[in-house]
Amino acid sequence: MHLFGLLGSLIMGALVGWIAGKLMDAEGSLLRNIIVGIIGSAVGGAAANLLGFYAYGWIANLIVSIAGACLFIWVGRKLFR
Repeated sequence: MHLFGLLGSLIMGALVGWIAGKLMDAEGSLLRNIIVGIIGSAVGGAAANLLGFYAYGWIANLIVSIAGACLFIWVGRKLFR
């Protein structure tokens, strides 16, 4: 993976994690936002594929990633609170 691809993934992960944190009222650090964003992207992609939905384009991928990050935060709250 190129340096710019890795940097772009980290920035997108941070953005997704930050937006999901705002939506779910779960504030966190930059590192936490990146981790939540990256895991949320994987969760959102898997959930969308299971539902037969395929995201084409960066806006659709952003929405699916945010939804996955929100789902990840919600499951984490249910398991650890």
